[in-house]
Amino acid sequence: MIEKEVNPRFEDFLFDWSTKFQFLVGGYGSSKSYHVALKFILKLLEEKRTALVVREVYDTHRESTFSLLEEIVIDLGLDHKIKCGSSPMQIRFPNGSKIIFKGMDKPAKLKSINNVSLIWLEECSEIKYAGFKELIGRLRHPSLPLHMILSTNPVSKSNWTYKHFFKDEKKKVYVLDDERLYEEKTIVTNNTYYHHSTADDNLFLPSSYIEQLEEMKAYDPDLHRIARKGQFGINGTRVFPQFEVQNHDAVMAAISSIRRPLLRNGMDFGFADSYNALLRMAVDRENLILYIYWEYYKNQTDDEDTAKDIVAFQKNRWEIRADSADPKTISYFNKKGFRVKAAKKFQGSRLQYTKKIKRFKKIICSDQCPSTIDELKYLTLAVNKDGEVIEDQFNIDPHTLSAIWYGLDDYEVQDLKRAY
Repeated sequence: MIEKEVNPRFEDFLFDWSTKFQFLVGGYGSSKSYHVALKFILKLLEEKRTALVVREVYDTHRESTFSLLEEIVIDLGLDHKIKCGSSPMQIRFPNGSKIIFKGMDKPAKLKSINNVSLIWLEECSEIKYAGFKELIGRLRHPSLPLHMILSTNPVSKSNWTYKHFFKDEKKKVYVLDDERLYEEKTIVTNNTYYHHSTADDNLFLPSSYIEQLEEMKAYDPDLHRIARKGQFGINGTRVFPQFEVQNHDAVMAAISSIRRPLLRNGMDFGFADSYNALLRMAVDRENLILYIYWEYYKNQTDDEDTAKDIVAFQKNRWEIRADSADPKTISYFNKKGFRVKAAKKFQGSRLQYTKKIKRFKKIICSDQCPSTIDELKYLTLAVNKDGEVIEDQFNIDPHTLSAIWYGLDDYEVQDLKRAY
């Protein structure tokens, strides 16, 4: 019999093992990590299991997950039975259960793990999506039910945790509305136990801590959303706050009503890690609206295969303005009967082209362009080590934005600052 006072918000969570996945997201100081650690200990006392605790960087375990588990073992008065070894980090139970600690920065060491039936991914948003999928494959046991617990503070909606467990616009995957979770706090669906918490759920926190979280609202709204509200969103300054998504038929109807629309096609070349991104666009010059109504977005294809994919541009003699940094590719397409023109690039063109696109009053994208939506809807400006915004760098490498740059390279959007 173990008696331990816990936060009421986590009472049901501690003993619920009904799903394979358990996803805990919340603000700072909500005590989610503490209760995951306690849940681990209770389960391993009850059943003989090998459990794995994972962080992106192995060395961060010592002052976080290992320290927390050891603290709980001592607090429960079980340190004479449960042995916490620090070299290597491992926790052993009297019934043969054990907890081992690994980092995704040393993936080779994961291969030696066998019969793991319980995994905890702490700060899972820091782990790469490929690592998460690999860990699912490591979760195996001949007889015991398998469970994976993921805990994190919310980050950008562009992070894989949001796309996998909530929504992925690009892949048209809709699992759960995160706003519903913030309201209902606990939801079980799709073999996943969802749990949301904030500092208000931790009855052991001093009021001064919550006051500090509230103060963030005045000087850092993004951090306030993450730390105080525990909600996903957009981290940083959006590049295109005027970007919106509309039904494809509505977009085409709007384009057809434009008097003398400017029709342009822009392409960014890629192959291995980057992508071939080709967009078809229409500009409403009177109302300063950019429409994006068609996309081609693919990698791992050579020029010959790409030419086959976009053969309509060859047949219709549609002009493409493309990345001038790849003249051999431009030459190849032109020899095949395409009309490809090198876009102008110059020192500082990234910044100037971005500022130009920002001058559109609206950027309206068809819902049939998922890659464009995925890259531009939550695109934010990068920051340097001092927290200062870098105007021509972003949180991702947006190939569709490059395609827009090239497609509109010689078109100038009216600059209202200079108009009067």
